[in-house]
Amino acid sequence: MKKLAKGNIALCEGAIAAGLQCYFGYPITPQNEVPSYLSRKMIELGKVFIQAESEIAAANMVLGAAVTGKRAMTSSSSPGISLKQEAISYMAGMEVPALIVNVQRGGPGLGNIAGSQSDYFQAVKGGGHGDYKVIVTSPNCVQEMYEMAYNAFDLAENYRTPVMILADGIVGQMMEPVDFNKPDKKDFVEQDWILNGAKNRESRSVKSLLMKDGALEQHNIQLQEKYKKITENEVRYESYLTEDANIIMVAYGISSRIAKSAVKLARKNGIKAGLLRPKTLWPFPSDAINSIAKPDVKFLVVELNHGQMLEDVKLAVNGKTNIKFLGKAGGGLVTEQGILKKLQNEM
Repeated sequence: MKKLAKGNIALCEGAIAAGLQCYFGYPITPQNEVPSYLSRKMIELGKVFIQAESEIAAANMVLGAAVTGKRAMTSSSSPGISLKQEAISYMAGMEVPALIVNVQRGGPGLGNIAGSQSDYFQAVKGGGHGDYKVIVTSPNCVQEMYEMAYNAFDLAENYRTPVMILADGIVGQMMEPVDFNKPDKKDFVEQDWILNGAKNRESRSVKSLLMKDGALEQHNIQLQEKYKKITENEVRYESYLTEDANIIMVAYGISSRIAKSAVKLARKNGIKAGLLRPKTLWPFPSDAINSIAKPDVKFLVVELNHGQMLEDVKLAVNGKTNIKFLGKAGGGLVTEQGILKKLQNEM
């Protein structure tokens, strides 16, 4: 049975069904429903909820809980995620699985509370210090907020890496029917790296400070090998009417829903448009984009910023065809009619 739910609430329910054991957060709009809802729900379930004294503290609490084998999560919006980056880098370096959620707002700075997609670079390029990546998924509907949260912990534990859900304020705040159809995950296989007391076994160490000669270099090599494996196995995307299209839009999150409507509108106006929507922003569907890039097929990148995913699309297309861009930042929204006008006048 489907229930009407807000995106932020669906996210919570997906994480709970996936076995969320510890949540640490700090309030900021437009993700406030997440800590508000979990402050009640986690206590009812006998789980851990802590409103930390700061975003920095919340992220480090996630690290501490996750290293003991607990399924731990934090959430915030753009400025708060910036403050969490040091701990996220530590988690990546220590290979600690965790879930981080960013329900983006307009920026830079404190910006405003309107939805935005201006944190793409921060999410997919590492965000903090060091040569690292985190898996980044991008929901475009309330159902996917639920499903991506449900799947995030399995991904994180399989690869021993933080996973980020990069949502936007519109998807977080909108209400849609959701099928809460996932079975609860209650049984977890104890990992052989977690710190849960060394009684009757040898001691373990989980750290990111590697001072011995060559140790950090070797660790970085191993991390890059893991990232290559993730790239080979975990790319996710959706194609819509790309088979016969001579103009293909690339968009994610709420922009992809607007772009999909624009595809239908363009088709009614005699323009053969299509859409490729990345569901994973890292790893990015570069091969999928490259395979449909041809001299007679143009690309239009649509996002709520001034051109961030645009750079990854250009790299994927690799000079095969022309690429145009349409975007707005600071809480502005592209429209179907605006996309159609761009297609008619500039493509």
